[in-house]
Amino acid sequence: PREEIAYVTCTYRETCFDQPDFLATIDLDPRSPCYGQVIHRLPMPNLKDELHASGFSSACACSDGATKRTKLILPCLISSRIYVVDVSSECRAPKICKMIEPVDVFWTCDKGYLNVPRSLPSGDVLIANLGDPAGNAKGGFIVLDGETFELKGNWEEECQVPPGGYDFWIQPCQNVLVSSAGVIPKLSGRRFCPEDFNKGIYARRLSVWNLSCRTVTQCFDMGEDSLPLSVKFLHRPNAAEGYVGCALSGIVYRIFKYNWAVEEAIRIPPKEVSGWIMCKMPAFTADIIISSDDKYLYLSNWLHGDIRQYDICDTRRPRLVGQVFVGGSILRGGPVIVRRDEELKCQPEPLVVKCKRVYGGPSQMQLSLDGKRLYVTNSFYSTWDKELYPDVVREGSVMLQIDVDTEDGGLSVNKNFLVDFGEEPHGPCLAHSIHFPSGDSTT
Repeated sequence: PREEIAYVTCTYRETCFDQPDFLATIDLDPRSPCYGQVIHRLPMPNLKDELHASGFSSACACSDGATKRTKLILPCLISSRIYVVDVSSECRAPKICKMIEPVDVFWTCDKGYLNVPRSLPSGDVLIANLGDPAGNAKGGFIVLDGETFELKGNWEEECQVPPGGYDFWIQPCQNVLVSSAGVIPKLSGRRFCPEDFNKGIYARRLSVWNLSCRTVTQCFDMGEDSLPLSVKFLHRPNAAEGYVGCALSGIVYRIFKYNWAVEEAIRIPPKEVSGWIMCKMPAFTADIIISSDDKYLYLSNWLHGDIRQYDICDTRRPRLVGQVFVGGSILRGGPVIVRRDEELKCQPEPLVVKCKRVYGGPSQMQLSLDGKRLYVTNSFYSTWDKELYPDVVREGSVMLQIDVDTEDGGLSVNKNFLVDFGEEPHGPCLAHSIHFPSGDSTT
């Protein structure tokens, strides 16, 4: 069925409004009088959590074939708190049903800076983390019981703790988990700083795990300051390949089973610019998504401002078939002048939707199950938003809908859809993760 509502995580951290983060429920039904509006807000009971990633407690990966999505897991990137939200009792007005305090996470797991949650085949919930409670680099995973949502402890063996973490994907039929590395929390928490390059702050490691043994079997060095973030596998149950987006190198790697190996699949060149914090602006792959039929890969380029659609019928040679700019740092009339561009002949025009100028660049995406509607928000991380896109912090995030040509490829902005988080009752906020209770291309 077509998605009718979406849950979007929203934060007030790094804004001038001392308000709690909240989970927004968005009306996506074109027949509804509230289409494209926030119809419910679930405020968190604490301040400055930084709601970031989210995920359902039960997904198609579960061994019993269950697809019920009754609980939404909200780990907090900064506070390390975990909220469990009941979305089944009243899906348009969800409620918090459990909260795990940071001190419990710290003492039980010696982990902090929580990010992506996904379901294990057992039904338990796995949550990736970026560091330890002090903000030092320390990756790995914590486990929640899939029924009670009690904290069970760490997933990996102590000797298997990776030096960093961010995102991961599970492929049960191949008995594999692939995880990416992020940044050192206590250092990246300052700002996006060019002086941090070549200092090991931006990670370079990709880890392949034996799912049943919970041990690392292979590691790949993706290059200095490559910052591998988003990991997605093909949806076919037996698929033994996927893609990893490296944020700062502009490279998307294909990972495949040949005793597991990686190869470059997509490369987005940097742009030579003036008026920016560096003379070369790298592509910043904030998110990648694979359509449910495994035909297309979508990529959000947070700094340059474009969303790209690649045909991956030949998985080794993705072919660019769609591209649309929805903001970014290189727009015409802005402070940045592009001096040399290997791809574009001129700087893109600013985007205006429903009389609102869209600032910032595309960050998190979600794709409908039929592949025809791609939704996108434009907050990546509040501290970096404030540094690189202060207009987004001042004006608030937006959520856009991109119409997709699923036959021949092609992307276009739906000019009749805009969720304006700058009009929130308590002031403009920053929107990030998107999920549909009816199912989407990442759950």
